Amino acid sequence: MTRRARIALTLIGLAALGAGSLTTAGPAAADTTPTPITTDGVWGIDYAGGFLTTVEHRPDGDQYVVGRQISPDGSTVLDQTTRGFAGTFADGTHLQRKPCDAGGCVPLRSTGNGNVGYFQVDEYDKERAQVWDSPTSYHWGEPAVTGGRFVDATGRFYVYQAASTGKQYVDALSPYYVEDVRLVRTATAASVWGAALWTPGSGNGTVTAYDLEAKKTVQTVSTGAPCTVKELQVVGRWVYWNCGPTGVAGVYDRTAKKNITVPSGPALVGDGYLVQHDRTGGRLMLTDYHSGTAGAARGIADLPAGNTADQRRQTWTVDKFGGDIAYVDQDHTIRIVRSGVPGQSLAKVESEVDDTTVSAKNDAWHSSWQLNKPASWTFTVKDSAGRTVRTHTGVGTAIDASWEGDTDAGGYAYNGRYTWTLTARAAEGAGTYSTSGKLGLTGGLQGHHDQGGYGYGELVTLNSAGALTLQYTEGKGTFDSKQSASGWPAGTVAVPFGDMGSDRCAEMLTRMPNGELRRYAGKCGVSYKPASSHTSLGTGWNAYNVLTAPGDLTGDGRTDLLARKASTGDVYLFANDGAGKLKAGVKIRSWSTYKKIVGAGDLDGDGFGDVLALDRAGTLWRYDGTGSGQVKERVKVFSGWGAGYNAVVGVGDITGDGRNDLVARDTAGNLYRQTGTGKGSFAARQKIATGWNGYKGIF
Repeated sequence: MTRRARIALTLIGLAALGAGSLTTAGPAAADTTPTPITTDGVWGIDYAGGFLTTVEHRPDGDQYVVGRQISPDGSTVLDQTTRGFAGTFADGTHLQRKPCDAGGCVPLRSTGNGNVGYFQVDEYDKERAQVWDSPTSYHWGEPAVTGGRFVDATGRFYVYQAASTGKQYVDALSPYYVEDVRLVRTATAASVWGAALWTPGSGNGTVTAYDLEAKKTVQTVSTGAPCTVKELQVVGRWVYWNCGPTGVAGVYDRTAKKNITVPSGPALVGDGYLVQHDRTGGRLMLTDYHSGTAGAARGIADLPAGNTADQRRQTWTVDKFGGDIAYVDQDHTIRIVRSGVPGQSLAKVESEVDDTTVSAKNDAWHSSWQLNKPASWTFTVKDSAGRTVRTHTGVGTAIDASWEGDTDAGGYAYNGRYTWTLTARAAEGAGTYSTSGKLGLTGGLQGHHDQGGYGYGELVTLNSAGALTLQYTEGKGTFDSKQSASGWPAGTVAVPFGDMGSDRCAEMLTRMPNGELRRYAGKCGVSYKPASSHTSLGTGWNAYNVLTAPGDLTGDGRTDLLARKASTGDVYLFANDGAGKLKAGVKIRSWSTYKKIVGAGDLDGDGFGDVLALDRAGTLWRYDGTGSGQVKERVKVFSGWGAGYNAVVGVGDITGDGRNDLVARDTAGNLYRQTGTGKGSFAARQKIATGWNGYKGIF
């Protein structure tokens, strides 16, 4: 998915909301027991995804569009916020209103993900559709029209039309991206469920689903309607249709492929039922058809006739996600009524999933899902070893999941390959939903020998022509590409290091032939020339015959340096101070008898760097880091090992499994890999290249 900037208009000077969250009475005693929310009047109401939207006075005396998140059982207001000012601005700008018993109601359309749409009228009496996604921002840029009316909305997608143009406008508002689904068409009956726009097809009763993202018709259904459908409401498997306000009506079950006859007249559809206002009897009536047959309508609340013929979204409304009904009684109290109708199993309505890479430096991974009913959900990110690094949880029908390369502990994760998983469980009723994918993180912490910033270890070579080369891997256990920079004198020793500052690019340490140790500023994937930006870390480093980076030995998360003094065999730890320097050396061991000492990174999964040492008898030993600047007593890894090797490098992870590996070259120029097990040892060697005798140094 291409990253795109989204547009939002921030309004300055809106009055404060006042009261924060509001808790109402306790859980409902029965499915039809209302839950009261006291107001001094309501001038428009809608309900979707548990988000109840109204126009009310706030404590400052002004009217606002108010949003309340209702608990899945309908008993509690979990949070409340605003979705724009509903009064009149100084220049006369105001919200579109329609005649209603309250005097003038704002036609609202809640989308199910916390957004709400309505029309604003400017000083020239031109209307523009707005979809608000926060107290201060909305999607703007819609055309100026008159006679605007929202037709439907589900999640990101919404449909409205205008009497002045005779056109219908279809678009989407993503939490993170500008969408490319805009459609302008002749106004007809329409409903949107996910990315599918449902409209009448050719011939009586035919309706089609057009995929707004794929830009093609994906389904055609014959509903059995004896007319060109005049109104559509789609909720998952259910396609409600009618032939006009007083014409016949039905619901087509897309799963069972059958038509269900339902009462005619203005209705709002929920999941497996519809609600109508019986003005003669002064009741809200619910017709349950979830079993495939419409039952007898039953009263669920008293609601007087009033003076407005069609009071949908003026005094009552239905949440098509999850089954609740909301209405405003004569005392201006909002009441929530449970439908008592079993809904469909939990399912995804639609989703917008980001691409497979994320940079902790300048990017973030953002994805969203719309579910068909409230659910508790958990989003986790795990590294290649299966360890959880980040977790998000939430409840609702809309899921916005993001990852910025951080960890639950508040730091940065290591560069590399990750797996994300989203699992949701219905808050009520049946069903779970799960999905997953892969992510590659850059710009985080460097793994061992990670010079490129992609989580894999890079092998560094120096040839006789003075070219210092970064040998890259694609995580398949071999080296596939390289970048070189020339001009390096014979005798240069390179030490691929870690970040010594805060830019999360690994540094390169080099000992020059004259004994000067230099720190070359990390380039995150570009090789170094002698003249590249560098800082001297002192002279006299020729006194050491081993310079190697074991990873983090001190427990501060930074790569450290080990050096063995040639004259004594004493091994010193030079800790990374995190500000571009090395701390003074501290003697930690005396290892004069070892032929090779190799900094290998974390080999056993405890988070601390480890060291390999090869003795003259061919025994390979492992010294585990303690995290306190020391190493534990040695553990045998192999016997009779390494006799023919003239170079051994703890290269980091080159197989993509999140475990640090070992690379060795023999005297014939063959290059071998021994894959790390993650338990302190290695698998049997595998030849990965030949002809490597041309390199004078392998680091």
